[in-house]
Amino acid sequence: MNHLKQLVVASLLLLVMEGALPGQKGAKGVPLELKGATAHCYKATAQGELYLYVFRPQGDRQEKRPAAVFFFGGAWNGGTPKQFEEHASYLASRGMVGIVADYRVKSRQGTSPFECVKDGKSAIRWVRGHAAELGIDPNRIAAGGGSAGGHVAAATGTVPGLEEKGEDTNTSCRPNALLLFNPVFDNGPKGFGHERVKDRFKEISPIHNIHKGTPPTIVFLGTKDTLIPVATAEKYNRLMAAVGSRCDLHLYEGQPHGFFNRNRSEEHFLKTVTEMDRFLESLGYINGDPTIK
Repeated sequence: MNHLKQLVVASLLLLVMEGALPGQKGAKGVPLELKGATAHCYKATAQGELYLYVFRPQGDRQEKRPAAVFFFGGAWNGGTPKQFEEHASYLASRGMVGIVADYRVKSRQGTSPFECVKDGKSAIRWVRGHAAELGIDPNRIAAGGGSAGGHVAAATGTVPGLEEKGEDTNTSCRPNALLLFNPVFDNGPKGFGHERVKDRFKEISPIHNIHKGTPPTIVFLGTKDTLIPVATAEKYNRLMAAVGSRCDLHLYEGQPHGFFNRNRSEEHFLKTVTEMDRFLESLGYINGDPTIK
């Protein structure tokens, strides 16, 4: 099997693992209905409007709370914001503002990974720019996601450029922390998705853009992940340490890609959310012991 065929097979496998096959609702500017969330249009594109879904904790909106914005997986081809709905609502129960974001993908909007990253940056910038009305502390915004969504989140915190034309770049699109679930770190010649970005890989590959000041990061990865090698995560960890940035790498023995989803493994969903909670507690974003059930 040649490299291109391997990439196609891997991409289809990733879509199945993430529950992210094409045809999900919420396409082309029609907002989803997520229980407990309010929809906000954060961006108008030629392919339609894009929405964020905000889960708020109970309490005074005037209080500035930390927030986390999650991006779904699906090989930049498909997916749904519902993937991280439970993560966002759980963080709202812990006193944060939990947010899940839609972004353009190939199956719905005919776009490339570059547009995915542009949308990720737009989402973080919109949240920071609207922090006062959302009751968010603009200096405590985390970005998270799984697989290709983890790539989008990581890229918002690492790669320069890929800014949407016409946006006010005086408002930073860089998150203050990263929550990465088997993320695509490496778009280089031996990394996942290289055929989609080719000689532009250094523009978009998080592992090639780690720098001093990269946000503190937590990473979850299964040791049997055939798409994201453990060696890649370990290299990312070393590069983060070299620039003085925190990176907590959690490896789960024998687990495949997508293991953290509740519909794949109740046990590992609970374990990863618990560790995410503890990481956020260590940053001062939440208090007390994890309450996930």
